[in-house]
Amino acid sequence: MNKIACELISWDRFYELCTQLADTISASTYRPDLIIAIGRGGWVPGRVLSDMLDLFNLTSIKIEHYQATQHHQTAQVRYPLTAEINGKRVLILDDLCDSGDTFEVAVQHVLSRGTPLEVKTASLLYKQVSSFVPDFYVEKLLEWRWITFPWAVVEDITGLLQRVNILPKSEAELVNILGHEYAIELNPQASAAVWSALQRKQC
Repeated sequence: MNKIACELISWDRFYELCTQLADTISASTYRPDLIIAIGRGGWVPGRVLSDMLDLFNLTSIKIEHYQATQHHQTAQVRYPLTAEINGKRVLILDDLCDSGDTFEVAVQHVLSRGTPLEVKTASLLYKQVSSFVPDFYVEKLLEWRWITFPWAVVEDITGLLQRVNILPKSEAELVNILGHEYAIELNPQASAAVWSALQRKQC
């Protein structure tokens, strides 16, 4: 199995990205009435962004596209939108715009659930390879890499271990494998959480 380029986003970096996204939206003329966070990646950014924008109308939909590091062929709505959107300015939010499929499905789904006044999209990071360009984003990634946000460390790391088909026998070996195979350096809390999750899976 070929190695893949990876980047681990820290909580501090995540909060910095949210601050920059909030500033970008505030500097524009767009004033959303409702944030729709795409689950699961958009849930945490949605809560933080609603706080920063002083916008209490926050809801979500769930679209399944990625499971760990395995890419499914199509994005599908798992849990549909239930909020009222007629006449509202809507902001659809996700943590990352990767292939663009998730955003395309999300926009189509939202437009099928009512008649919003306007719909715009936002993500913290946007990959240049995406077929969809969000209206608002903080950083464009020119070179593709797998992005792991801090709330998905256990899921993503266990998926990466499956790619190389290596099961570490200790937490120290786990840290060494991640450093050697993916140039990922976990902090002690994260490595302990991943190791505990691996132990539970073996029970």
